[in-house]
Amino acid sequence: MDKMNLRRELDAARASLSPEQLRANAIKVRETLLGQPWVQMAGLVACYWSTGSEPDTHGLVFALWKHGATVILPVLRTDNDLDWAVYDGPDTLAPGRYGIMEPVDTRRGVEAVRTAALVIVPALAVDRKTGVRLGRGGGSYDRALARVGPNVPTVALLHDGELIDGVPSEPHDRQVRYAMTPEGLTSLM
Repeated sequence: MDKMNLRRELDAARASLSPEQLRANAIKVRETLLGQPWVQMAGLVACYWSTGSEPDTHGLVFALWKHGATVILPVLRTDNDLDWAVYDGPDTLAPGRYGIMEPVDTRRGVEAVRTAALVIVPALAVDRKTGVRLGRGGGSYDRALARVGPNVPTVALLHDGELIDGVPSEPHDRQVRYAMTPEGLTSLM
C-alpha cells in the first residue's frame, strides 16, 4: 500500500476512536512512559502538542514539566521545518500555524532538538521491523529526527494497531528507536 492510502486508512481508524478510548489510551501511554527510568532522568525532552485524534500528549507534557524536565515543543516554520521553544505550563501556549498550539517562549532554533535527552514524536504508523515512521507527509519530523544523536531515545506515540509491518519508506524517512502504544513500549533498534 502506498503512503497516501495508508494515511487515509489510519486516519479513518483514528476517527472511529471514541473520546473515552482516546482518554484511556492517553493515560496508559503517559503512565508507561513516565515509568521508564530513561524518561524520568531526561532533563530536556522534545515533545509535541497533540491535536485531533493523535495520541494525546497534553497530560504527558504537563507531567514531564511538573516532574522537573525542561520540555521543548515544536514551532512550525514557514519552510515546514521545526523550531523549538520551552513549554512553561499550559498558560504559555498560543495557536500557531494551522491552529496548532505552540509555546510563546523565545524560539531556540531548529538545532535545539540536538540537545534533547529524549525525543517524542507523532506518527500515524511505525514499521515494527525497521522502525521507520509514517508521518503526515510534510517531512518536518524527519528533518528534526535527522538532527538527533544515534543514542538518544526517540519514541513515536501510536494507538493500538499502528505498529505494523511494511510502512513504505523513502530515503529521507527517519527511524525511531521505540514505539509506544496503549499496549506497551516496543524497542525497535
